[in-house]
Amino acid sequence: MTQVSHFLIFVKNSNFTSDTDRADSCCKIMFCAGLGGDGCTCVPYYLCANDSIITDGTGLIDIRFGNGNPCTTSVDVCCGKTLEREPDHPITPKPKGRNGCGKRNTDGVGFRITGNVNNEAQFGEFPWMVAILKEENVNGENLRLYKCGGALIHENVVLTAAHCVIKENPHSLKARAGEWDTQTAQELFPHQDRTVSKIIVHSDYHAGALYNDVALLIVNEPFKFADNIDIVCLPEADDVVIDDSCWASGWGKDVFGKEGSYQVILKRIELPMVPRDRCQQELRKTRLGPKFRLDETFVCAGGIKGRDTCKGDGGGPLICPTGSSPSQYFQAGIVAWGINCGGEMPGVYVSVAKFKNWIDAQMGHLNFEKLYDY
Repeated sequence: MTQVSHFLIFVKNSNFTSDTDRADSCCKIMFCAGLGGDGCTCVPYYLCANDSIITDGTGLIDIRFGNGNPCTTSVDVCCGKTLEREPDHPITPKPKGRNGCGKRNTDGVGFRITGNVNNEAQFGEFPWMVAILKEENVNGENLRLYKCGGALIHENVVLTAAHCVIKENPHSLKARAGEWDTQTAQELFPHQDRTVSKIIVHSDYHAGALYNDVALLIVNEPFKFADNIDIVCLPEADDVVIDDSCWASGWGKDVFGKEGSYQVILKRIELPMVPRDRCQQELRKTRLGPKFRLDETFVCAGGIKGRDTCKGDGGGPLICPTGSSPSQYFQAGIVAWGINCGGEMPGVYVSVAKFKNWIDAQMGHLNFEKLYDY
């Protein structure tokens, strides 16, 4: 996990000028034969006239592919009669509006998925989740490749791990908010991309042991808040977080090593926080040795077989409930490192509480409002 690769391709250059063009093209060329005698067309669910347009997250889409479903993307349905999308009357639900930081959409935004047997998150469930992409030229083609995760803490600021971005030219990086399924641009609410204009890495970052592994990305223009794009809350300085119902999210690998594959749809995993002394004891049983000291800038979570963050999740958020509202969460950790993944060894995360004063100071230097306080 300390070496974050970026093999997952998010965006290719294409002849589509917009997500709308991409969706409209799909409506015209993707036909499903043999249903109802007359066939039908695979279209985004909100363009199908067979059912009412879902606006409150209660609609169901089964994301399991195969089993007689001829459509190839997670948000397509096989429809006998499609709706025309008028330029002056786009098919969009009424926005719910903002209500403070850290509001998790547990039932999704615009629709609710079923068939998520592999821990897929609902669309818009974690609206602060950011994918950090790097623009590279591969065989003459400009691609945006997935590098690591981050969390939106201000419309201009992404919180991530220093090890993800320390050697990068900021202008080669893009921050993408509102992403969910990396292989379709047909979600009802689009993602938003911003160019990174500045990288602020903690001055005491130590690459060898990953001490002070925290960084802020400043984007060139603010993200526009939407139901699928918002900010996470941050804890108070030096808070000690002990909670059995925290969550990590990301597009990282399912298994460490060459056998693992990066995720297409954003995944989530529920993790308990692990007390510091117990975590250190467990880590001393590994190749780290019996004298290993867990630095005070880290916290631990997990330790349950099959439930862990992994390679590619670096920089992503670990969130825990605030206690003041059942759907409000703060960021307790940043995915940092671990001993393999998916086993019974706790994962190690940057303690956001330890760096709250540093984050506040950087926000003050930038004259940005601390919208993440709750």
